[in-house]
Amino acid sequence: MSQQKSKNTLANWNLVTVNPSNKNWNWKDLFCYWGVNIQSVIGFSLITSLYVVYSLNTLIVFFGTLIGSLFVYFFCNLIGKPSQKFGLPFVVLLRSSLGFRGAKYFGLIRFLVGTFLFGIQTYFLSKAFGYLIRIVIYYYDPVFLDQDIFLAFILGMNIIDWASIIITVILQYFLFSIGMNFNKKLINISAISVYCGIILLFFSVLLSDVKFTYQAFTNIVDINNFISYENLGPLVTVAGTTFAYFSIVILTFGDFSRYVKSEDQLKKGNLSLILNLIIFSFLSFFIVSGTDAFVNTGSENVSRILTNPTDIIGKLDNILITNLVLVFIIIASASTNLVANFIPSQFTLINFIPSSLSLKSSSYIIIILGFLVGILWLTFFSQIGILSFVDTFGAFFGPLFGIMISDYYFIQKGNLNNKDIYSLESNGAYYYTGGWHLKGVYALILGFVFSASTIWNSNLMFLQAYSWIIGAFVSSITYYLLAKK
Repeated sequence: MSQQKSKNTLANWNLVTVNPSNKNWNWKDLFCYWGVNIQSVIGFSLITSLYVVYSLNTLIVFFGTLIGSLFVYFFCNLIGKPSQKFGLPFVVLLRSSLGFRGAKYFGLIRFLVGTFLFGIQTYFLSKAFGYLIRIVIYYYDPVFLDQDIFLAFILGMNIIDWASIIITVILQYFLFSIGMNFNKKLINISAISVYCGIILLFFSVLLSDVKFTYQAFTNIVDINNFISYENLGPLVTVAGTTFAYFSIVILTFGDFSRYVKSEDQLKKGNLSLILNLIIFSFLSFFIVSGTDAFVNTGSENVSRILTNPTDIIGKLDNILITNLVLVFIIIASASTNLVANFIPSQFTLINFIPSSLSLKSSSYIIIILGFLVGILWLTFFSQIGILSFVDTFGAFFGPLFGIMISDYYFIQKGNLNNKDIYSLESNGAYYYTGGWHLKGVYALILGFVFSASTIWNSNLMFLQAYSWIIGAFVSSITYYLLAKK
């Protein structure tokens, strides 16, 4: 009987072990993967804000981001190794530590968070499409946008905004639902294209006045008094902020590492995260400092420094550069949406109903829900503080990581029963108590309490950047003490 027709199975063609011949990712592909994760509008704004807005020592920011990225490198190697070895996605490996029902329901949290963030990202991605549409219309008829039809708003969006978000949703569906081999090509093309766009913007700023922009860059660089006890706090804060930015992709990194050829390629590829950060930080920092000097805000008025790329291109007064950069922003935002939100949501949703869902059908569900989130974001979700609840659900991610690592490396000793991982039989190794590993559930909930307390307890909010690590540590220790023989 075909596994796709069986109604009583944990297997699915998208969840089974990757065929060795399909393990075609190498370190260069992972370089592009990490490039895509950094190249978002949020990533650009975060990095440049650390350098120029908060008046931090430049070396503090540089070494802080390196330290944060080293933690990401270390954790991604840990979580990526079992997936690379056995060719399994995150949510299937989770069955070992939580049981198949525990993985089914707790894994669904990643789907809920990923789909919601996918919808938010889709909304902001559609804004870039809207800018392009408005520029084209204005180019052909400057007064056409004054028509009454563009002044009618539904859910805070006019006809251009609605057209933009519909185009965005349809485009993402057709691009993202084809398959992992095509996704790899998208990731590689996107990373290279966006770097070309950033370099183009870099030279646009530099060549406007080489001496002036270089001086503006060197003036804002602060490397004095680096070795000081007072810099320890900012260093830890920057490292924690950098880690927090990447933390959402660590848990489900196995969804990508399962396609990597070897563990050696995996480690080399993950190390390229640091190279990406160095390249991206320098280019972004130079662009922001140079643009700031040209618009005469001055570093002394930090509240007016532009760190959002859409604000920056508006100050360049070059329609060609503006259009090109908007295209690159669209490419970067879409590819980030793919790797950080869409693919992890796909696998966790398929795992929820493995006998009925495929890449296409799961993509359809994610797109519909993402579209609903996108159209309601401006007028509803953004007004009710929904991101605090999303962060609360996200507080499960560190603990989930912790029990998986503790289970694989210390309890299972690097072994996995590939047959029982799909078994519904009561004598299966991962059946536990009716499909629930109660020790794992207990450790997970305890870690979640510690992690979520940094979000909701005002006295602990200063630890929020470390909530992921706190939850992972508590859960891993608890799980080991409970599950060891």
